[in-house]
Amino acid sequence: MSNFGLWFSTGFGHILDWQGYDHICYILVLTIAFPYTEWRKLLVLITAFTIGHSLTLALSTWNIIHPAQKTIEILIPLTILITCVFTIIKRNKPVKKVSLNYFLALFFGLIHGMGFSYLLKSMLGREENPVGPLFSFNLGLEAGQLVIVVAVLLISVILERLFRIAKKEYVFFVSSAVFGVAGMMLMERISE
Repeated sequence: MSNFGLWFSTGFGHILDWQGYDHICYILVLTIAFPYTEWRKLLVLITAFTIGHSLTLALSTWNIIHPAQKTIEILIPLTILITCVFTIIKRNKPVKKVSLNYFLALFFGLIHGMGFSYLLKSMLGREENPVGPLFSFNLGLEAGQLVIVVAVLLISVILERLFRIAKKEYVFFVSSAVFGVAGMMLMERISE
């Protein structure tokens, strides 16, 4: 496998790893709010998250920032909780603008990127030029996120068209369930 392929698959696997379900929860609750017809707006949000994630990964890899791991591990479930609340509150309103959502996704991406920075730095080891691996890894992240987005949008279509479930109802259910998971994650991380 090429160096590009190795890092791409590492990024892809990182997002879809059930052991690190915090990213899956975040992408799920971010995606569920959007109707499948608004996939372009959703793509902008997912890319904003990737940009934030990529930026802090790069800054950490080059030792420009040194995030406190314990603090970041607590902040990650908080980003999910905030997104759940925002999604529940806005579930009855159509998505018109993505400006606030875009900012939050970018900012929360910064936090999520810091959460993985220590492991990525150890994986990179003494790479002379980490630009290529970072780029490949982040492309893999984006691809993994898009798999989640497509799955959620397909399930949304099935729920709405086949089962005739109103979007606001399943958005509330999914966001509430993710809120519960993120709340437990937060409590575990605080008590560690």
